[in-house]
Amino acid sequence: MFRNYFKIAFRSLKKQSFFTLINTLGLAIGMAGSLLIALYIYEELHYDNMFADADRIYRIDMEIKFGGAEMKSGETSPPMAATLEKDFPEVENTVRFRSLGSNLFRSRDKTTNIKELSTTYVDSTFFSMFGLELIHGDEESALKETNTLVMTRTAAENHFGSVDVVGKSVLVNNEETYIVTGVMEDLPDNSFLKDYSIFMAMAGNVASRENIWGSHNYYTFVKLSPETRLDNFQLQLDGLLEKYVLPWAQKTFPGMTKESFAASGNYIRYHTIALTDIHLYSENQNEMGTKGTIQNVYILSFIGLFLIFLACVNFMNLSTAHSLKRSKEVGIRKTLGSNRLQLIVQFLTESGLVTFTSMILAIIIAFIALPFFNDLAGRSISIPFTEPLFYVTILFITILLGLFSGSYPAFVISRFIPVDTLKGNGLKKGSKWNIRSMLVIFQFGVAVFLIVGTLVVFQQLEFIQNKDLGFDKEQVLVINDTYAAGQQLDILKQDILNLSAVKSATVSSFMPTPSVRSNSTFFKETAMDQQYAIQMQTWDVDDDYLNTLNLQLIAGRDFNNQSAADSTAVIINESALVPLGLSAKDAIGKRITQEVERENPEFFHVIGVISDFHFESLRENVGALGLFMDKSTGSMAIKLKTDDFASVIASIESIWEKRAPGQPFNYRFMDDAFEASYKEERRLGSIFMVFTSLSIFIACLGLFGLAAFNAQNRTKEIGVRKVLGASVGQITIGLTTDFLKLVTVATLIALPIGWYFMNIWLQDFSYRIQIGWEIMVFSALLVITVAIITVSYQSIKAALANPVKSLRTE
Repeated sequence: MFRNYFKIAFRSLKKQSFFTLINTLGLAIGMAGSLLIALYIYEELHYDNMFADADRIYRIDMEIKFGGAEMKSGETSPPMAATLEKDFPEVENTVRFRSLGSNLFRSRDKTTNIKELSTTYVDSTFFSMFGLELIHGDEESALKETNTLVMTRTAAENHFGSVDVVGKSVLVNNEETYIVTGVMEDLPDNSFLKDYSIFMAMAGNVASRENIWGSHNYYTFVKLSPETRLDNFQLQLDGLLEKYVLPWAQKTFPGMTKESFAASGNYIRYHTIALTDIHLYSENQNEMGTKGTIQNVYILSFIGLFLIFLACVNFMNLSTAHSLKRSKEVGIRKTLGSNRLQLIVQFLTESGLVTFTSMILAIIIAFIALPFFNDLAGRSISIPFTEPLFYVTILFITILLGLFSGSYPAFVISRFIPVDTLKGNGLKKGSKWNIRSMLVIFQFGVAVFLIVGTLVVFQQLEFIQNKDLGFDKEQVLVINDTYAAGQQLDILKQDILNLSAVKSATVSSFMPTPSVRSNSTFFKETAMDQQYAIQMQTWDVDDDYLNTLNLQLIAGRDFNNQSAADSTAVIINESALVPLGLSAKDAIGKRITQEVERENPEFFHVIGVISDFHFESLRENVGALGLFMDKSTGSMAIKLKTDDFASVIASIESIWEKRAPGQPFNYRFMDDAFEASYKEERRLGSIFMVFTSLSIFIACLGLFGLAAFNAQNRTKEIGVRKVLGASVGQITIGLTTDFLKLVTVATLIALPIGWYFMNIWLQDFSYRIQIGWEIMVFSALLVITVAIITVSYQSIKAALANPVKSLRTE
């Protein structure tokens, strides 16, 4: 019997080859898109799960408000780890990271440096905490001594051409010598440490041993015992403020109490976040690894489910649209003794064959599209062909989709009454029409929602790109790691300034593009108490900084390197005026200090006030900033006055090779660096665009199927209308209007939903667009136009049919 089911199913599908092709293609595209999304979501949800005891590892995060600034951070104070081990018996192990960013490394026998982009200090407990093993070296002793480091396999091969390098020495930033005491495997792509290649012994970081509770630069992880209750642990964390932080602060502010601290509107709160939650749930701006969001996971999950559901809806609509062609077959089968169950099994067998074929085709499509998707999503996802669970899951989903997509047509077609089908009546007009109409409304509602989302994301990105940031980022070339030039740095700058294509240049480690920074606490000379503290970023710059970046002075003057007094001068931005309680004019000449605990503190006098400029992401409000004239040699920003970038870069590189021989020449354009900080939003927009296109395509297939069904169901009506004088245009408009009603309803439902959810997404930006009417109108017009084009083919085809053929059976 089952063999007969398959044989008939195969013959039926082959006979209706075009219908089978559309069904298979629609399901395959929906499945392929959903498979790619599922692989992406699986990797996102399993971030950092590869570490031993990952379910018991937590990081200590903090929320702080002090000096008018609020901050959420994954970094805490140097003594936090030792304090937790001493006071908390449930803490089994701790480890700290002090991220160092990029540094230059070279083996002692070479003259050319290699730049490692992500390096960090780390405690010697690193390996026992995360259950990591070394390829070479001993995990217990590898990072216990000062000036020792561990490399990843890739870093070791880059520097030495081998992984057996324990005992060899490297020079860091042309200054300090470190001994390689271990080599480890590269960390997985879904790990917060994936980008880190060099792990340096924390023992060499003097600041890590200081008992300073007001400094927050160390990511502190703890491993808790299995029986620990997090709520009890949190209660103990709450006591750290009174037991340790306030006594430390009272050395500077003797009168400070817990009550006075809170009364000033200040707070410090510590809490835990699970290691496996950091990637998706952390609210901190600065993280060691790539930061995702659970919102994006939800969005992509819904898109994946929508694609599958839309594809199944198409199968239902296309199957019922062609059911009239098989109505006589059903009538004859019933007349010859087939019962309804046998007919249901027959049609489910056909849907199963289509679904199984679609799944195979979907895997092929996904495999081909995977490199493009990885590039789009910034991931290194692969299809787990070697995992048995993958095939079990695929088989289960195939069976489930076969039953789901084939159940409605099977039950509808098997319900045909033999007398009616043999007369040619088939499915009566109006039967199940509402269900199919609702499915089409849902399909196009999803399409409209995705169109709105895509337009909003790209319009916000365009707003970011075109917004006046308060500084000139165009045609500004930034040379990285200029400290490598050593004593030749000033000569390097002068040689570059001598180029005719260069307008100006400035040397500073602080550039106005989003990066990891920290605040410092200042006080006015007349109000040196904690309640009047001012949190402000401090940037060391030279006297060409304002001119090169075109920062606008609104009061006072610029730095003058010929003035000895300017060594204790500061230029502040407008946002710094708020906590100072001064106007720009009144701020000139005022003095601020950090050294309230000293009898004779060093004061900085304000010589200028500049307009606010966006040195952080547009997700954040502009904070207080102070510019100080001092040596900071990390980068050089060069303002160009030519569009011949290739030529001027070649000239600058030639000067670099002369003044910094053997040092890597790394550069970037400032506008590119700024836009790179929004790469996750760009990726989300691109993903939206791709899957919006797929959803529209699949929805159009469904509409095509329903149009075919409607045209078949109204063949005689159309014939009568033509005989009575209706024109092709009138009939086409009549048929098309029915579907435009469905699309219009879908649009009216989806537009407010899209507006609501995209407004929620925009809340992450302090500076954002308003969703205008033009987005709504364009989304509606686009989907209606696509629907008209889709339906018109079937409508015109039905209107052009010979009425004699449709009426000859009467």
